Amino acid sequence: MQKHLSLSYLGSLSALGVATCCVLPMTMMLLGLGGSWLAIFGKIAAVSYYVLAISTTLVAVSWLLSHQRGSLPKLKWWLWGTTAMTGLAWVVVFYEARINDFLIMQM
Repeated sequence: MQKHLSLSYLGSLSALGVATCCVLPMTMMLLGLGGSWLAIFGKIAAVSYYVLAISTTLVAVSWLLSHQRGSLPKLKWWLWGTTAMTGLAWVVVFYEARINDFLIMQM
């Protein structure tokens, strides 16, 4: 696998992790885990938009480099995977309040 594609996946996974930083604790509390460790997620939430922007840039650069090198037909499914993960991260960030409200109603 090419290096730019690996960086794209790393960026997408980190974006997905940062995007779920406020939804994941609520889910963990629903599963019965304590909430005293939730304070660490405030620092992560402060940089979430930066991580998402960097991840989106890495995905776009991966698409561009694959197209320029002529390897787009071979790598398109890998690239669609990174695009889907990054898109899911953006959706989670934009609908974070609604997701949290839903999870609070489940308590």
